[in-house]
Amino acid sequence: MSTAILTGQPVPGSSLEGDLRSLGFDVRVASDAADAETLLAAVPADERVAVVDARFVGHVHALRLGLTDPRFAAAAIPGAVTVRPAARPALDRALRTAAGDASNGSVVVGIVADRVAELLDTELHRPELGELVAEVPRDPQARNEARQAVAAVDDEAIRLRTAVKSRDGFFTTYFISPYSRYLARWCARRGLTPNQVTTASLFTALIAAGCAATGTRTGFVAAGLLLLFSFVLDCTDGQLARYSLQYSTLGAWLDATFDRAKEYAYYAGLALGAARGGDDVWALALGAMVLQTCRHVVDFSFNEANHDATANTSPTATLSGRLDSVGWTVWVRRMIVLPIGERWAMIAVLTAVTTPRITFYALLIGSAFAATYTTAGRVLRSLTRKAQRTDRAAQALADLADSGPLAEAVVRVWRRIGVKADKSGARLSGAAGAVVLLVFWTWAEPYGSWLPVIFALIYVLNAGAAVAHPLKGALDWLIPPVFRAAEYCTVLILAAKADVNGALPAAFGLVGAVAYHHYDTVYRIRGNAGAPPNWLVRAIGGHEGRTLLVTVLAALLAATDFKVALTALAVAVALVVLVESIRFWVTAHKRGAPAVHDEGEPA
Repeated sequence: MSTAILTGQPVPGSSLEGDLRSLGFDVRVASDAADAETLLAAVPADERVAVVDARFVGHVHALRLGLTDPRFAAAAIPGAVTVRPAARPALDRALRTAAGDASNGSVVVGIVADRVAELLDTELHRPELGELVAEVPRDPQARNEARQAVAAVDDEAIRLRTAVKSRDGFFTTYFISPYSRYLARWCARRGLTPNQVTTASLFTALIAAGCAATGTRTGFVAAGLLLLFSFVLDCTDGQLARYSLQYSTLGAWLDATFDRAKEYAYYAGLALGAARGGDDVWALALGAMVLQTCRHVVDFSFNEANHDATANTSPTATLSGRLDSVGWTVWVRRMIVLPIGERWAMIAVLTAVTTPRITFYALLIGSAFAATYTTAGRVLRSLTRKAQRTDRAAQALADLADSGPLAEAVVRVWRRIGVKADKSGARLSGAAGAVVLLVFWTWAEPYGSWLPVIFALIYVLNAGAAVAHPLKGALDWLIPPVFRAAEYCTVLILAAKADVNGALPAAFGLVGAVAYHHYDTVYRIRGNAGAPPNWLVRAIGGHEGRTLLVTVLAALLAATDFKVALTALAVAVALVVLVESIRFWVTAHKRGAPAVHDEGEPA
């Protein structure tokens, strides 16, 4: 339960008390600031508290935005201020000061809420209300005008419109959101939560994957339709969260994690369906997952490196901003990066009318073009700007690198011999060169060769050297994606070289488990929860340790035994990372960690 303290004399005919109760507040009335301070002391410390001017006139949704958003410790709109338990001491101090001001005659009864908002010594969120009305009239005429303004604006229409993400892809904006917002409202009115809708979306996608796995035309058509419906639900859960302000740490993690699980499970379903028809496309399925995951890591690394950098402008960014002022270029640029809406629509349609092989070819070509376009643009921005990156950004990139004990040993040696940090990008060049050599010779050599092991050792040395100093260089954000490409491509090539039934599905499972760990790292950083614990990274070997291990296993074991080893490694990594990840996020949710709601780039 939350508590709202009304200050000042109640206004006859006002619906304010009812509006606050409809938002879940227990309403108490205080005659002045001193009385409000007394009432506040009686409210349990673990409850949300709001101080609201009794003369407030405005839309219910304005109150909802100002007083119930769980993402912010303190928030205010004209005539109302609220704090969550974390900011309760700040409210106590502010109300005490306001009460003192009132006793000294420097503030009059009835504007306590605004005075408290001014005095709060903590970060205060003030939501953008737009057309919504929120004000405190001082006389009957002003009150009448405010009520007329409220009646002139349909806050439900605004609530529905703002439930849709402000920046989204073309397909989502024009083919999904026009009706999914109404589905979100339907869910809200029946008490459904975003997490329940997210879970329903996951189950729908898993059923779609199962239909694709049948390998029949009917199954493929059903799979395509179910995948589209899963995406509708995927949009609905976020719109429901915005519509009802039901944000949560656990919900943000589930939404992001399930998106990846749905897409990659569907890839597996397509591969299984193709196999039933006599076509082995597991290499294509794994390639699509590798490419998509590396694309995401590029996005994550670039954003983490630059979102709090200073002097963060460039001619390329300026040109991009100018293009955004031309309507049609905005949509073209959003479509060619193949965001989740366009990508899933393409997959669904091609599944229904073509074959899994054609679907994967189209997906790989489209994703490769999108990756080239976005990465090239970000490289140009990085080279033409003089950004000064923060220690926080450098640490985030180091966490995204996922360096294990072997790389740490190289770092210790590197520092012991006193090698200074380079400023010329040699570390990135060395790491990228080692990756190219590793991938090339893994592909060029027959299965069982020891040459990939030698290049894996060279890769380990360069991987350690790359993170031996803070990642603050212009292109250092490319280091985590380079590491991802090295590990994933090595597993893919060696499994394909083994050429035994089941090796590629086992590799798919291993890359999926490791990719989950890498996504989990991103979501923890985005939620300001820090990286996964060091023991977890050590336990699963780090990217360089796993890469070296897989090359050694391929050199030592027969192809059939290598398949078993990959399967065992996939199961081990999946168990460790899943158990730790679920434990962490559930615990964070129970502790009441600040809610997270990402409105970033379409995934």
